[in-house]
Amino acid sequence: MAPAATSGGSSLPSGFSVFITFPDLLFVFEFDAAYQCTAALFYLSASVLEALATISMRDGFTYKHYHENIAAVVFSYVATLLYVVHAVFSLIRWKAS
Repeated sequence: MAPAATSGGSSLPSGFSVFITFPDLLFVFEFDAAYQCTAALFYLSASVLEALATISMRDGFTYKHYHENIAAVVFSYVATLLYVVHAVFSLIRWKAS
């Protein structure tokens, strides 16, 4: 006997039913748009503080340490940019749902 083609297969939970199933509970905070925006804000503030620290250490440290901090600033701004892009796409997906 053949199984029914569409017998109410599994669908993604929505609303508060997300908190009932354990695996879905783990994904709530990963894909939340507000979380992504908050994380992007924290990354931006850390990047600005790192840049400020690098500017202030220009005269007091060795050339190698100064250039390592410049590289850290560049990569922190790249990470911030990626977080902002991810937050924008999360907001677009949230708005579409």
